[in-house]
Amino acid sequence: MPTYDEMARELHAAADRTGYGVIVLVADSPARAAHAHALLRRGIADGALIWAERFLPALDLDSLVRSRLAMTVIDNSVVPKGFDVVRVPERQACGEALDHMITSGRRRVAFVGHRTGREPDGEAHERYVAYLDALARHGLARDEALIFAGADDRVAGYRAVEALLRLPEPPDAVFATSDRAAINAMWAIRDSGRSVPGDAAVVGVGNLPEGQVVKPALSTAGQPHLDYSGVVQLLFDRLTADHPPAERELVLPWSFIRRESA
Repeated sequence: MPTYDEMARELHAAADRTGYGVIVLVADSPARAAHAHALLRRGIADGALIWAERFLPALDLDSLVRSRLAMTVIDNSVVPKGFDVVRVPERQACGEALDHMITSGRRRVAFVGHRTGREPDGEAHERYVAYLDALARHGLARDEALIFAGADDRVAGYRAVEALLRLPEPPDAVFATSDRAAINAMWAIRDSGRSVPGDAAVVGVGNLPEGQVVKPALSTAGQPHLDYSGVVQLLFDRLTADHPPAERELVLPWSFIRRESA
């Protein structure tokens, strides 16, 4: 994922400047998060940049703080307590994107989300909540036939929109919770003989550079520019300080970026 790639580049650059190395631990399930927690408790690292989304509770942040691990945590709800927190206001930006499509006259807005999109926590869930909130704001009923998983990879996104377009009443807009899925949604719409945005508007999430060169250019919700230097700096400030600094919060800038697809 380009977001993780950019963050990894920033981490490696900061580590090179300060004499550290970088270890990646994947925490994409409760078991893997628990294993990562055990390794961190054993002292495998001096600091950690944690983005565990819905599996964050398995990491037991309080015990990691007691182990003197320097931490920066990316999460919209956790309270900073001995570590720094980065907030990502994606629900508001996604809401703006959905408001734009609906106020432009779209009435059958499909949701193409991550497999975990309906879980009660995590990044993907915030995008699902933004979708439900937008429907409610504009008096539109939720239609389960318009809600598909498919944002996790390109093929799934294409297949999801293919299925949506075969409905007796196909969508006139698609909100995909990743730009990869949104771009493939545009391909599926085009391959069906329809046009974007004429027959169906499309909006993604993430603001990948690829979205600016596809035709039509992809409207999206995300950071104006992928930049995690401030996030990484929080961690290395804490790692290199003689005394732990006070807890800090950083809010990443997110907005609706309107281009040609919606």
